[in-house]
Amino acid sequence: MTSASLTGRCILLIEDEPLIAFAIQQELQDEGAKVQTARTLASASQLLREELSAAIVDFALSDGNAGEICAILETRGIPFIVHSGYTPCRDVHGAAAVIAKPAQPGVLAAALRGALLACAAAAAQEGAS
Repeated sequence: MTSASLTGRCILLIEDEPLIAFAIQQELQDEGAKVQTARTLASASQLLREELSAAIVDFALSDGNAGEICAILETRGIPFIVHSGYTPCRDVHGAAAVIAKPAQPGVLAAALRGALLACAAAAAQEGAS
């Protein structure tokens, strides 16, 4: 099985720390992804209207926690990973992975590729049923 490419994929990045958001955005864009960045729950809610391939979610934002956003992503079948320093978010339901801040370069992109691959495999299995 080969890894999923991020090229051309629309990734929602929810991160309220500007320097971290910039570094993640650059990493994903270097892999060919189109990145939509939200720094608040309100702006994330607006971007959920977009056609998204996957998401990276900082769970604890300046205007609240992203539990509802994660639930919406799960309901829509959009794979997501949680990237947070907020310890209680370790068991976010529906997250493909929970990665503690700070993540080493390449870890988030690799986790997204894995989440996309798992989502595609689940869809293929469901279609074969």
